[in-house]
Amino acid sequence: IDGIEALVARSVMANRAERTLDAQYYLITNDPIGYAFIYVLLKAADRGVRVRLLLDDIQTQGYDAGMAALDSHPSFEVRIFNPFAARGGPAGNITEFDRVNRRMHNKSITADNQITIIGGRNIAAEYFAARDDVNFGDADVVCVGPVVRDVSNMFDLYWNHRAAAPVPAFANMPEDPDAALVALRARIEEQVEGLRNSEYAQAFAESVGEVTETHLDDFVWAPYELVYDSPDKSDKKAAAKAASITTPLKASVERANNELIIVSPYFVPLKSGVAYLTSLQERGVQVRVVTNSLAANNHSVVHSGYGPSRKPLLRAGVEFYEVRPDATLPGVNRGKPGAALATLHTKAFIVDRKELFFGSFNWDPRSVDINTELGVIMKSPKLAQEVAARLDAKLASQTYEVFLNENGRVRWADRRGEDEVILKKEPQTSWWRRFTVGFYRLLPIKSQL
Repeated sequence: IDGIEALVARSVMANRAERTLDAQYYLITNDPIGYAFIYVLLKAADRGVRVRLLLDDIQTQGYDAGMAALDSHPSFEVRIFNPFAARGGPAGNITEFDRVNRRMHNKSITADNQITIIGGRNIAAEYFAARDDVNFGDADVVCVGPVVRDVSNMFDLYWNHRAAAPVPAFANMPEDPDAALVALRARIEEQVEGLRNSEYAQAFAESVGEVTETHLDDFVWAPYELVYDSPDKSDKKAAAKAASITTPLKASVERANNELIIVSPYFVPLKSGVAYLTSLQERGVQVRVVTNSLAANNHSVVHSGYGPSRKPLLRAGVEFYEVRPDATLPGVNRGKPGAALATLHTKAFIVDRKELFFGSFNWDPRSVDINTELGVIMKSPKLAQEVAARLDAKLASQTYEVFLNENGRVRWADRRGEDEVILKKEPQTSWWRRFTVGFYRLLPIKSQL
């Protein structure tokens, strides 16, 4: 589904919830899409649905009053995972770096313990094809059946963890929370009203019927494994013994005999990662990596950690495809006129076209060692082959293939046109951006990327 349909799916779930609605996200931004999401959660609470919202504290600066207002609703409870002690922002917590550096990166929404959506999307305009300047290519998994119970159990584990703080425990509370809720409702209504007569709203309305007409026969039934980090990973001392998502992910990758396709917007293998992927190549597994080009990457500093890994991995036989900044993202032109900068944000991998993973896990040190992550491994050749085939079909038009020339220098093949064009520099970038990335490489920060 495209970005607009992804927002429709979440809205329909919230609108149809009858008993419970649990949402867990890394961030919800202060933009029309963020307000629209809170709007449907609040409407559910108004109907008597028990709403629980668990947020990481990474982007809640200045929103204590709004969170307290929501929390004052009798059916709406908010908790913040690993809150910053200094509410002025991360910079004021420098003395607690080891703690506040560890963030909850999980993303899920579950209704009535009957249906859940997990994947890579946070709640912000760029994840749902709603911006003019930049939009993210992302993916979700909509799940029914026993996996929903597993997601609910995971949510409860995080919700009841010592790192999940109720809003009154840390926030600067308003003197009159009820009045704050009235004021928040007015702000939400203003933002939602601004969307109602837009092209985006029209595209949204056109997608509602298709999403609501989904039946059980439309789902692919398959064995699965829900995988996630223990919330103890948020505690540096406890993290060493905490259950890690990397254990089942590595087991899945180890089942590869022929092919491993990695889709990761932020791909930063350390020396150990380079050695591991090289070992897969040496035992006959063709590794293909799809990640962002420098021009498409929304975090240049991450590219500084990725760039040096290309040469040794290309020499080992790993294939690299970097997403173009002018890639075509589904749904963007339905909701907004004109093209926008594209950034890959999907986190997935496919093993032998027999099983696949979708979730929040990037192939980088932060996902491995620092942040908590969530995802699902689906042992379904049907789904794996379908996703791989879609990816194969888009590589020539949506990516640059990276290779080494006869002199061992990194080059980029542009195959969008009739004739192949070979590029000698990071495509579609300025000298200043390339210089900046080169400077970042000098800093001892790779383990934090």
